[in-house]
Amino acid sequence: QVQLVESGGGLVQAGGSLRLSCVASQSIPGINYMAWYRQTPEVERELVAHIRSSGDTTYADSVKGRFTISNDIAKNTLYLQMNSLKAEDTGVYYCKIESSWPAVYWGRGTQVTVSP
Repeated sequence: QVQLVESGGGLVQAGGSLRLSCVASQSIPGINYMAWYRQTPEVERELVAHIRSSGDTTYADSVKGRFTISNDIAKNTLYLQMNSLKAEDTGVYYCKIESSWPAVYWGRGTQVTVSP
């Protein structure tokens, strides 16, 4: 059973940076979609950014220009570089990987807290 483990979350002041990582416990064949989602007490899990096998990326309007999604398929790893963090970026960040197998995998989340 494939497991995804996120790391890199924590407490940071507004304006600071964090880099999230998501590592799969084993190789996932046929990956076609990798994404980061964010959940807060007020908002259901919302898409923050995704990257397709083509390399195309998409970002939520609220994070454009501040966050960068990237991956290393050989290392079964997904990243999210978060710069110029704001208090409203606070939440639990989840990674999601979809493959053409088909299969969908979710991580358990990592907490990001941005202090004003």
